[in-house]
Amino acid sequence: MVSKVRIGIVGSRFQADCIATSVKAMPEEMEVVAVASPTKGNAEAFAQRHAIPRFYSDYREMLSDPEIEMISITAPNRLHAQMTIDAARAGKHVVCEKPLCVTLEEADAMIDACAKAGVLLMYAEELFFAPKYVKAKQMADEGAFGRIHLVKQGEKHSGPHSEWFWDVNQSGGGALMDLGCHGIAFCWWFLGKQKIKSVYAQLSTQVNAARTQGDDEAITIIEFENGAVGMVESSWNRPGGMDDSIEVFGDKGQTYADMLMGNALPTYSEVGFGYAVEKAASTKGWTYPVFEEHWNYGFPQEMRHFARCVRGKETPISDGETGRVVQEVLYAAYASAGLGRKIALPFRPRGIAKPIDLWKKPELARAAL
Repeated sequence: MVSKVRIGIVGSRFQADCIATSVKAMPEEMEVVAVASPTKGNAEAFAQRHAIPRFYSDYREMLSDPEIEMISITAPNRLHAQMTIDAARAGKHVVCEKPLCVTLEEADAMIDACAKAGVLLMYAEELFFAPKYVKAKQMADEGAFGRIHLVKQGEKHSGPHSEWFWDVNQSGGGALMDLGCHGIAFCWWFLGKQKIKSVYAQLSTQVNAARTQGDDEAITIIEFENGAVGMVESSWNRPGGMDDSIEVFGDKGQTYADMLMGNALPTYSEVGFGYAVEKAASTKGWTYPVFEEHWNYGFPQEMRHFARCVRGKETPISDGETGRVVQEVLYAAYASAGLGRKIALPFRPRGIAKPIDLWKKPELARAAL
């Protein structure tokens, strides 16, 4: 029998919990054997909570563990590139959470490092594995909707789990960087990974100006080579829980999918209860507690796929190049918002410290055209 893929997780917060729980849901394929977090006590507490045998305060020490085959990176965006390069040099396959990194130069360095080391670089985009969205794509690929001309994806909630997201120097941007990367990847994947012609974006900071320099509302329009359009709505200003949905329109039909509402229990409680859904601040009154939440998101299926890729059973459907495509569109979207115009692709400005600078400093975007 082929052995389980042994995984080390970098990070100990919300996304790390999702990964550890998802791996346990697929015990025949993989197991988490170590976790690393620099925050005092976090790695040990995480290891105890998930029955993980080893924990480290320094991820570089974990990389020297010969048992680990694959690293799952759930750290702040600004750390993704160096952690990936270090993991590659240690001979570990890498799963990197979205966005892939902060700059295009980092994306290229990550891809190059993994290629030179002969390890896989896999980009964690769970929407490629969310059951409802996978079914919608299957129907589209079968021709159910004819020629698809519009794909919409929206993710909206009350804001990120960790404080570092609000700091553009750590995250690289705002809601577009945090949530829009999902929709960009989804539209590109759904439409067959075809060439992107142009990007237009409208960004604003509507509610959280005292908390962040980043955008908390973003609308991004992506024009594809065949004339189809992708529309991505991203918001940190929706209280009440996660809202993640898609709409697909073709000349022969359409479909709609709400990731969580079809798997929720309409509930009223005057006293509240433990947990309803991600981002829900209260469980009093009317709420919509979900079941099989991680499965609805696609996390277990995603990690199973990546484990099978390590074993050579499958080929990654989301890799470093996927993350790089998203990164370029993020650049173009921030530049579009800064200049108030459509940006044609390819758009590969060099020397940009972080994508949001292309919005805040339009002269940088102008110089790149």
